[in-house]
Amino acid sequence: MHPAAIARALADGALGSYKAGAPGPTPAVNKAMKIHEYQAKELLQRYGVPIPAGRVATSADQAYEVAKALGTEVVVVKAQIHAGGRGKGGGVKVVKGAEEAKRKASEMLGMMLRTHQTGPEGQEVKRLLIEEGVGIQKELYLGLVLDRAQKRLVLMGSAEGGMDIEEVAANHPEKIIKVPIDPVVGLMPYQVREMWFGMGQKPELIGKATKLCTAIYNAFVATDSAIIEINPLIITKDGDLLALDAKINFDDNALYRQPEIVKLRDLDEEDQREIEAKEYDLSYIALEGNIGCLVNGAGLAMATMDIIKHAGGSPANFLDVGGGATADKVKAAFSIILRDPKVEAVLVNIFGGIMKCDVIADGVIRAARETKLEIPVVARLEGTNVELGKKMLKESGLDLTSADNMLDAAEKVVRLAKERKKKG
Repeated sequence: MHPAAIARALADGALGSYKAGAPGPTPAVNKAMKIHEYQAKELLQRYGVPIPAGRVATSADQAYEVAKALGTEVVVVKAQIHAGGRGKGGGVKVVKGAEEAKRKASEMLGMMLRTHQTGPEGQEVKRLLIEEGVGIQKELYLGLVLDRAQKRLVLMGSAEGGMDIEEVAANHPEKIIKVPIDPVVGLMPYQVREMWFGMGQKPELIGKATKLCTAIYNAFVATDSAIIEINPLIITKDGDLLALDAKINFDDNALYRQPEIVKLRDLDEEDQREIEAKEYDLSYIALEGNIGCLVNGAGLAMATMDIIKHAGGSPANFLDVGGGATADKVKAAFSIILRDPKVEAVLVNIFGGIMKCDVIADGVIRAARETKLEIPVVARLEGTNVELGKKMLKESGLDLTSADNMLDAAEKVVRLAKERKKKG
């Protein structure tokens, strides 16, 4: 019996992804801690997952030494950033020998690598993984994820490895074999066989596949992972299985019991606003829109983003200040929103239960004065001490617009954002 797996598989949490600009209802947002590929491989190796020989390098000279120590004719130089699609963006190079590895490392270190996951600004490459070249017979995809609908972990495999799995899922969903795992008994050998043969793979490798999938499952449970992906998982020319790439994200809510995992965090790869938000115990995720959102409660925050979309706008963030926020916490949240240069207007949407409206008003007023607010703010307050909160905002002398309900608030903030954008 695996308590961690049971807890997460039965949890009705908020895992999903929100893309600003996407039509339709907004799924829940969850922020998971990411680590680099080399860290994921080192972690999986401890549980018995076979990986290529290699080491991380932060300079061209280090890259040369690692490549020389590997002693292979072919060397792979891989940029280490928290984003997929590195190969297409020029972040993975296959070279011959240590000298060429050094030259390529010199070119790649410090470059701004742009992929479909980094956005147009890209991410700076500060470290490289130098690995041995491996003879590839076949590329597969293997993943272990939490399916919220089934409330179970799901083992996924596809013979279309090495490609964007999202593309395969969208265009050829039948090519992805999904096997739900009973949280009480864990992953069983027959389930690995179901996935392996469902992918059309040869039976002589089923023993190695079972051992590898069991290792991944054990790693997932022990580390409170949110997702583990190996893409590609390769069958080598010698008939072995090897994790040629690896991705692990961890459940933020479980990090308090994973001190060794927390040490793997690379703050250079994270949004500084999100780092500061964690210090104030705020749930903040930066998005791509231009309307900042300050809300109490995850459900209300999701509904707020949806109604902004309905009104023709685009949210710039998910931000939940929680039910017991202080004025200082609200001030910090407001300041974090305003540091986003894309924000043209802010919507404050509060339903006061545990969180009192006057506390929110105090925090907003203090933040607006300290930051010398220059953009429109629309406030919709309901619940505990609502009249006092509205009175405080009205008498603050600040340019704040009140709203009667959520739709009214969304329409007003979208209109004000558009007007400000026209003025330049």
